Amino acid sequence: MDSAHSPDGAAPVPVKIVVAGGFAVGKTTTVAAISEIAPLTTEAEMTVASVGVDEPALATGKTTTTVAMDFGCVTIDRSLKLYLFGTPGQSRFGFMWDDLARGALGALVVVDSTRLDDCFPAVDYFERIGLPFVVAVNAFHGRLAHDLGDVRWALAVDETIPVLAFDARDRLSVRDALLAVLDRALARASGTRSAT
Repeated sequence: MDSAHSPDGAAPVPVKIVVAGGFAVGKTTTVAAISEIAPLTTEAEMTVASVGVDEPALATGKTTTTVAMDFGCVTIDRSLKLYLFGTPGQSRFGFMWDDLARGALGALVVVDSTRLDDCFPAVDYFERIGLPFVVAVNAFHGRLAHDLGDVRWALAVDETIPVLAFDARDRLSVRDALLAVLDRALARASGTRSAT
């Protein structure tokens, strides 16, 4: 039997998840850490034209940036396969977010706790379009600059929205964050169905 198919022979259900957040927070790393295929990335070398625009590069040592999207996929089990679409982090590429979010079941908002301001556009965007999301605070160098309660307060996200710590480099940590997105999306769908 093909391990990519469920016991009844059906192909896994495809589910689209958006991975979003500010510039240089770990979105490309998140997709690459879990993708079972070589991830498609649209990384471009940053040039002198980005000086004054892509400031976190100075602190992070980042020399490339996503200019369109990242793409990867992972089979959760025989019945479910996630297709991951990573957004570019800079606001000048925000026009692409509507296309990347179309048809998505949920989103993972990746946050650098030392630069909380950078994730406001992603949080605001998903709240505005009504897409279920989870806030995942990337533990750079194994630590967070603020505890999760303080991050929740600073972002002013509702208590129903999970705020969790994860390591964008660690496959199991990314898996757990994505499962939280699925749980949130299913809870939202169940609530919508029971309200009708």
